[in-house]
Parts: sequence; structure tokens; C-alpha cells
Amino acid sequence: MSLPEQRVIPALRITQYERSKVFYLDQLGFELEWEHRFAPHLPVFMSVVCDRMRVYLSEHTGDCQVGGLVHFVVPEGKIWYQKFLKRGVPITVLPNHDLGFYQMTLTDPDGNQLRFMEPAPNSA
Repeated sequence: MSLPEQRVIPALRITQYERSKVFYLDQLGFELEWEHRFAPHLPVFMSVVCDRMRVYLSEHTGDCQVGGLVHFVVPEGKIWYQKFLKRGVPITVLPNHDLGFYQMTLTDPDGNQLRFMEPAPNSA
């Protein structure tokens, strides 16, 4: 059996489906992998993916609380930063090397933090 590269999938709580969909898909550039509702009027549970990084977004109140933090390990953090700037994504914590690697933090409309970080060259 072959395991996928990402074996842990974080879930973040969202409160407004349309607002979160615009943020993750249109602004950040993630793709909608799938979404599920038990009925049309019920909360959504969906999967978004970008560059083989997958996150679940859930409107279900019992899944998790708003205010999560997810770290995305990316190559070429400066390119990601420029991409976010061009798309008008507000950067909560500007790029820095405070922990010894290039990192920046974004905050989604619900207050979840998304930290994009490029490993230090000698951390392989």
C-alpha cells in the first residue's frame, strides 16, 4: 500500500462558507478538492489543496474552534510572499527570520493563522 505524502490533515473552523471560499480559493490560490453537506441547508465540510498541502475547512461547531494555527512548509518563501502581495492578501506578520528560517503569517477571515515557512538551508 502506498501512503500519500501528507498523512496528517489539519481542520480549521470557518463560520461563513462564501467568505472562506473566496479567501482560500481566490486570494490564496487553493483549489477546492471536494465539499460535503448532509443536506443543502446544513454546514459544509470541505477540502482545499495547494501545492500538495491539504486543509479541511468546517462550518460544523463540534469539529474544532476558531483560532487555529497551521504551518505550511514551502520552498521559496519569498515567491509565496510576492504571490500573496499581488493577490491583495493581508500579511499579519511580515516575513522574518525570527526562528532561523523565512516565515510569514496570514490570518483568515475567521481568525485562523496560516504560517508559511521556508526551512533554513541547513535543516535538511
